[in-house]
Amino acid sequence: MTKLRLGLIGCGRISKNHFEAITQIPEAEFVAVCDTNEEKAKLAAETYGIKGVYTNHHQMLKEEKLDLVSICTPSGLHPAQGVDVANAGVHVLTEKPMSTNIADADRLIRACDDNNVELFVVKQNRLNSTMELLKKAIDKERFGQIYFAQANVFWQRPQSYYDAENWRGTWEFDGGAFMNQASHYVDAIYWLLGNVDSVSAYTSTMARKIEAEDTGSAILKFRSGIIASINVTMLTYPKNFEGSITIIGEKGTVKIGGVAVNKVEKWEFEEYDDDDRVIFDSNYNPPNVYGFGHSYYYQNVIDVLLGKTEPSTNGRDGRKSVEIIQAIYQSAKMGQRVSLPL
Repeated sequence: MTKLRLGLIGCGRISKNHFEAITQIPEAEFVAVCDTNEEKAKLAAETYGIKGVYTNHHQMLKEEKLDLVSICTPSGLHPAQGVDVANAGVHVLTEKPMSTNIADADRLIRACDDNNVELFVVKQNRLNSTMELLKKAIDKERFGQIYFAQANVFWQRPQSYYDAENWRGTWEFDGGAFMNQASHYVDAIYWLLGNVDSVSAYTSTMARKIEAEDTGSAILKFRSGIIASINVTMLTYPKNFEGSITIIGEKGTVKIGGVAVNKVEKWEFEEYDDDDRVIFDSNYNPPNVYGFGHSYYYQNVIDVLLGKTEPSTNGRDGRKSVEIIQAIYQSAKMGQRVSLPL
């Protein structure tokens, strides 16, 4: 069997999840890695038995015959590098967020459309067993009318985390707690509840020496009438405490909590469903806040490229969370409600 040939740009913190996910998928392999820091690229290549090592992604695209390139660089670099990959006729997978603004997101979507290549945006939390159960309950209309939702991301990122990489916490390359750490939770709220009508938000840089926010709170009004709040801080003492989503409806209340939506903390509905028997089997203990979702995500990506299924998320899905976060930032900056679409 001929394996799909994958390349990766950016051998930093998150790349390990990508490399290890592919080791579990026999139909694909990483054959090339690229990082402007040659030592990082060499270490990744040695660790995972990868032959091609590059410090320039243009050279990698020119010299390697690739089916897909995974982009794991700072957020602000995702769109331009994704456009380069698409223009080389190679499918694009980008870590979250796909960009730090919707103009760049649109540019990347257009490039992939023009070159007839797939654009995948990593949304691994959607594939968590706990979140899949919650999505099923909503799709089955078990809640009746949904009234309110809440997402909390109460984590710890010390100053040393930001100091370790000079792009972290900058507006150009990263954004703050909403755009970086909480982007999966913004995506989850949209995925679960639908389109947002308007946003009101406050953000603050309270303790970290960074350009963007370390703390914030947003209220979202959905087109369906649902009201939701998203509360985020990177200042939780002494370590990551909670990553949760709560849904409150006419006939049900659910909270998926733990440190990263990995634990069913409340599951109560008016009417019984067979899913109720497996809720506690869905709990798991992730090694970190990224969870196990990258493996499931990559399996979907590879199956799409082999013509077996449809993408679980695409560029237009990825754009939605960027737009909501951009609206949050606009609201906080202007001190007023912001309507969507922008």
